[in-house]
Amino acid sequence: METSQELTQARGLPYDVFAKVCPSRGTLEHVTGRWGGLTLCALREGSLRFNALRRRVDGVSEKMLSQTLHALERDGLVHREAQPTNPPRVDYELTPLGHEVAERLMSLVHLVEGRMDEVLAARERYDTARGAR
Repeated sequence: METSQELTQARGLPYDVFAKVCPSRGTLEHVTGRWGGLTLCALREGSLRFNALRRRVDGVSEKMLSQTLHALERDGLVHREAQPTNPPRVDYELTPLGHEVAERLMSLVHLVEGRMDEVLAARERYDTARGAR
């Protein structure tokens, strides 16, 4: 069975996230998903152990963080380094590609944080117009 990438390349198409078979769609989901984006931005600050990362990404469960880290590692955005100590020490850090992606995400984070007054006002107008609350 052919992979999505093989199908895309066999058709001579460039990567196109809007195409159902394009492998870039999965990576985009990993990067922009709730926990993926926060994890990448947290690791932008430097190498972190699992529990420190979990504390930094407030609200993420152990299971979800583990799944997120596996997906980001598979995509080449996060590097996992296990030290052969007792107990084992595992550190996570961004790869060069991960740094590039995290920088772009941080630009979006700063934009959203800087415009939250407008967002909250828009929500208030929306809720008022629809009789919500």
